[in-house]
Amino acid sequence: MSTGLDAPRTEGKQTSAGPRPMRRRRGSSGDRVFTVVAQVILTIWTLVVLLPLLWTVFSSFKGSGEILSSPFTLPAEWNFDNFATAWTEAGIGRFFGNTIVVVGGALFLVMMLGAMCAYVLARYDFPGRRILYYSLIAGLTFPLFLAVVPLFFIMESLHIRGTYIGLILAYVGFALPFTVFFLYAFFRQLPEEIAEAAAIDGAGDFRTFFQVMLPMAGPGMASVTIFNFLGLWNQFLIPIVLNTDRDKWVLAQGLANMQAQQGYDSDWGAMFASVTITIIPVLIVYLIFQRQLQGGIGPSTNK
Repeated sequence: MSTGLDAPRTEGKQTSAGPRPMRRRRGSSGDRVFTVVAQVILTIWTLVVLLPLLWTVFSSFKGSGEILSSPFTLPAEWNFDNFATAWTEAGIGRFFGNTIVVVGGALFLVMMLGAMCAYVLARYDFPGRRILYYSLIAGLTFPLFLAVVPLFFIMESLHIRGTYIGLILAYVGFALPFTVFFLYAFFRQLPEEIAEAAAIDGAGDFRTFFQVMLPMAGPGMASVTIFNFLGLWNQFLIPIVLNTDRDKWVLAQGLANMQAQQGYDSDWGAMFASVTITIIPVLIVYLIFQRQLQGGIGPSTNK
């Protein structure tokens, strides 16, 4: 009898356990298909991004005749004179310095003001807090091209159009909503007990913010700094409209001026060299802070 009773149990276990490996195979095969499709799409996207970039870099070492005759080949001779011509004769060196001044000043102001504003909105409860926060967020939806004309006349009346100060303030105004939106989630998730412990130790509001809470939001600060740097460095419409003084032109205006002159005096090698000079700082900043960028996005996304 024991043998007869044990047999059905064994069969039942075998039948109930039978379909499980099939489910795992289906899941693993589906994961493989998804992985392959994702890798193919990412490979195509990588080629779409890298090939024009490499073409631009290689073309910066060619002469104009070689660029027009064999645009998709490696340079026959690596000509570094294009960079010297772009830096001195085309004025890219002066425009590069102006861009450093404007972007550096705007980045410092927008990070300082944005961090303080996001901290107050996230940690303090006062009348109108939500209205102020959503008003700043609404600035993200406002098209830039609708604001440049009124901003032109406002800066003209304040006599700051065509100056470093005017351009820096314009950059700060358009980058501030995104900075507050990004840092708000980081300050919201910081433990309240730490701020209370700092207050018990005698730290005031400013000391608590700069010495305790701001360092704890370091990953978020690093991420939004990189995003703002990329956006401000590649800014085109604001300087074209508001910065009319040639001595204070930034790289976007210098490249636009060089492209306009190509119809009269074509020096495509210097043009590609100028574009390469413009790209290099962005690549360097991204490669240096790549880990901070990837690690800083996580907390706000999980929130």
